[in-house]
Amino acid sequence: MNAAPDTGARAARRRDRRVYTRSRPLLFALLAAARRRPVLRVGGTVLVNGTEPYRHALTRIPLDRAAEGTTGGAARELSGGGSLFDEEGAGHRAARRTVALDLGAAGVERLRPVWRAVLDRRLAPLATGDAVDLVPLARELAGATVRALLDVTADPAALSDAAAEVAAVAVRGHLPGPGRSRAARAAGPAAARLAALLTPAGQDDLDERVRDERVSGEHVPDEHVPDGKPGRDGSGGAGREAVGEAAGHVGRSAGADTGREAAGDTGGDTDRDAGQGAGGDARQGAGGSAGGRAGRDAERAAARRAMLAVAAVNTTVAALPRAAAWCADAGLWEQAADSRSRAALVDELLRVVAPSPLLPRVAAADADLDGCPVRAGDRLILVARHAVHADDTPPDARCPVAPAVAQLVFGAGPHACPGARLARAQLDDMLAALAPFRPSVVAARADRRAALPGWRTLTVRATALAPGPHGGSPC
Repeated sequence: MNAAPDTGARAARRRDRRVYTRSRPLLFALLAAARRRPVLRVGGTVLVNGTEPYRHALTRIPLDRAAEGTTGGAARELSGGGSLFDEEGAGHRAARRTVALDLGAAGVERLRPVWRAVLDRRLAPLATGDAVDLVPLARELAGATVRALLDVTADPAALSDAAAEVAAVAVRGHLPGPGRSRAARAAGPAAARLAALLTPAGQDDLDERVRDERVSGEHVPDEHVPDGKPGRDGSGGAGREAVGEAAGHVGRSAGADTGREAAGDTGGDTDRDAGQGAGGDARQGAGGSAGGRAGRDAERAAARRAMLAVAAVNTTVAALPRAAAWCADAGLWEQAADSRSRAALVDELLRVVAPSPLLPRVAAADADLDGCPVRAGDRLILVARHAVHADDTPPDARCPVAPAVAQLVFGAGPHACPGARLARAQLDDMLAALAPFRPSVVAARADRRAALPGWRTLTVRATALAPGPHGGSPC
């Protein structure tokens, strides 16, 4: 039986707050203390909490996407550029069009059987009264989806774990304290593990062809240069603040290896030889140049694949278990079971969960934000959680907030998250699968190491029997 709405919502909020207070207690306390101010300046940093100021900052204030400390800046510095979140102009538009093809309606429907198979298998124990931990389910679901999207052959759980570790290391590297030096040492190995898992299917054969080119002099057509498959090297996701630097590390790791293979051991030497006089080996010099181009192209493509993988995995693993806990604690399974209200409930849950609760940005020009002067170079902390009223308005499909407000968890303007449709579809399917069981939470433990606020374990058990395929009991 569903709990009373007010009591259930309070219980759900108390539980959900633990993912913040157990992982980032000081940061959460500071942000909570300032949440009543739409815009607040603290030294050279401007906190943006209000809905309209948040939208204004994303759509009307020029942002320096290569600035130090921002996602784009870290990705550009470490990967040589091209990570989607730091791009502008024609390059940015082209990359986003590519991503839109894969994450549009047709792309999501192509991927849907992948995560539905994970849901069917992982949730089957609920029908026999057994408990299910939704965090491993979310990890496998995210890893399997990314594997299919990027056309790689890695084990979904291994891919998900590697992406989570890369993001966690990147976040720890930006937090004060002794953990920064340890995170710096761990970043390289973590990135190398993820890069190895993100090699597209057929890449080994392609690398062999590139090496053969050095010997035979034959040209590998541009469309076969290791730049990822069409629609497989873009990036998107709501976890932007956690993954830019991680993508840069992976891009450099994968790109450096490919560049060395393309140029060969002699390619670098012959570049120098060719520069010493006309008697140099022109073919070897050209081989070194082509190898450098291939390495740079592969580095950019790898950074984009890494950005997508890290963002998709971390936001999915953070969002799905938290949304299920909200439904269980707030008594929302009736809304989740009704196909007429479930879409609205999905938007409401994503709004309240706000997987990426804040976005760090840097202003590129002077501006005014709700009466607060903003100077070029000021750091902007855009608090999505407050902008969408996640802290004070519980989810309710019968009385949802305005769609324009709920959408802000995915950003706004030309840099809005292209993965919004995918996130909604995955949560919709998970709620549809869980709702017949009306599960309750029997154990929950916050993840103190994750890049984004989430659960380390979130175990549920059915309180009702789901109907079998012909309307009867499954037992």
